[in-house]
Amino acid sequence: MKKRIPVGLKDYEKLRNENYYVVDKTLMIKDFLERGNEVTLITRPRRFGKTINISMMAEFFDITKNSKKLFKNTKIINTEYVSEMNQYPTVFISFADAKGDKDIVTKHIKSYFRSLYNDYDFIFKNLTRLETYDYETIIHGLINEKIELKHISDSLAFLMRILEKYYNKKVMVFIDEYDTPFIEAHLGGFYEEIRDGLSSILHNALKTSTS
Repeated sequence: MKKRIPVGLKDYEKLRNENYYVVDKTLMIKDFLERGNEVTLITRPRRFGKTINISMMAEFFDITKNSKKLFKNTKIINTEYVSEMNQYPTVFISFADAKGDKDIVTKHIKSYFRSLYNDYDFIFKNLTRLETYDYETIIHGLINEKIELKHISDSLAFLMRILEKYYNKKVMVFIDEYDTPFIEAHLGGFYEEIRDGLSSILHNALKTSTS
């Protein structure tokens, strides 16, 4: 028997594997690929399902996974785009929990990037001298207890660059709730303190993206 989706469950893999009701929106992947945009911004009201759909696309493209079972009997399987499954280095970032005061928001962002760098630790084994310097600078910024973001402004861009080098493929980056820390900063009165660091992380990553 299918289970109803509980409030707060936003992981596509869990929804599929634990037999919850899931509306098949996998043709969004086809639309996404056919558009061929360098950057796609999805704007919909709250509770529209944005996070689940982003999670779905990340699961589909992630080169480190085998998603054949996860997408079995979905509409995307019957299209030519099934060949794109698990073909791209993929980064999925969620700022949904970056809520609170300046320290909490900043710590959450740094913690998320530490987790990403830990997950992809294997790609940093054969860096050039200059890449090693950049890597060590970013790692120092991530583990530094000082509550600021300016020293990790290249963290996402650098990760993308090394992923592309390692796999020789363009990188898919999915960012969920990118505006949450900006909103929290505005409401909490620390917008000016966090704006430049957070904007640089996103701007540098978009500048790195060429496809």
